[in-house]
Amino acid sequence: MTQHQEQVVQQSAIAGDRYAVAVVRYFEAWNAREEGALGKAVGAAFCEDVTYTDPLADVAGHDGLVAAIAGAHAQFPGYVFRQLGEVDGHHDIARFGWELVSVADGSAPVAGFDVMRLGEDGRIRSVLGFLDRVPAV
Repeated sequence: MTQHQEQVVQQSAIAGDRYAVAVVRYFEAWNAREEGALGKAVGAAFCEDVTYTDPLADVAGHDGLVAAIAGAHAQFPGYVFRQLGEVDGHHDIARFGWELVSVADGSAPVAGFDVMRLGEDGRIRSVLGFLDRVPAV
């Protein structure tokens, strides 16, 4: 987790904004690349029985999500996921925008938004993802 992300988590936790904390942890998982870091980040951000569904993936559990994230890394090496705009939430549901950004040149060929449901412990129980921008095939 970057220093900025740690500050957001700490400030959000103090303010009681569990949505922002969950989204920071979500991006920490989606951007984890070091050996062992991906599984650890997924475990911290997502419930054990998490479900994740978007146009390209429909997986369940930590192992399924780790595989989906690793697949995205393989398809887009040198890219990171970045939050767009603010998190909007109510009850145990939140939504947020994101984009996939090239570290080399800042281009963002993929963008979308996700809707997530949080568990009682603040970890993510489910994600429904939508793609707004995808590269031409």
